[in-house]
Amino acid sequence: MAESCLLYYITDRIALADDELTRRSRLLEKIAEAARAGVDYIQLREKDLSVRELESLAQQAVAVIRQVRAQNRELKTALLINSRSDVAFAVGADGVHLRSDDVTPQVVREIWSQCGAGASARGNSPRTPLIGVSCHLPTNVAQAAQNGANFAVFAPVFEKKDAAGAQPTGLAQLKQACHADIPVLALGGITLANARSCLEAGAAGIAAIRLFQENDIAEVVQQLRSTG
Repeated sequence: MAESCLLYYITDRIALADDELTRRSRLLEKIAEAARAGVDYIQLREKDLSVRELESLAQQAVAVIRQVRAQNRELKTALLINSRSDVAFAVGADGVHLRSDDVTPQVVREIWSQCGAGASARGNSPRTPLIGVSCHLPTNVAQAAQNGANFAVFAPVFEKKDAAGAQPTGLAQLKQACHADIPVLALGGITLANARSCLEAGAAGIAAIRLFQENDIAEVVQQLRSTG
């Protein structure tokens, strides 16, 4: 695997524990672990939370990542908030991850710009948000590129945990999607055993939930980026 392989940890705190307090504590530990290991992007994808709860958790996640960055200036992990541009801006996250049926990246950037021009603008929010888009067809990826997304996440390549009935796209569709002019990350049933096939199909990197949450992240990162 190439050292330039992009890595994207997508969170799922519910899988970490039975009670909410422990879930949040373990999730923040995992976020810190991922940041220290040099994962490129982390998506806070806690869709069951209210806006207020999500904002609170996002603030904690931002603080954790900033602390890791302060300890090692070479680490550049970016935090994206799932779908909620308002929350991302309010807490000073690096950007937003959009659903396939969400608003366009142009709309997000307009909202971000308007928020930045307001009296309540947060000085710790980046001027331009990093935007990823979920895609399920090669045409979706091409559209995301045309709309100005920074990268696309193509899924499910092999499977999707929370959509058992979803048909895997397979490597042929992934290869076609990777012809777009933005980086494409493979998601869905990705393991250390099949990750190489995704990169050989043209993927710029790997996105995953379980691969990171259920393993030592530093070891996963080392193996995915090893050229050996």
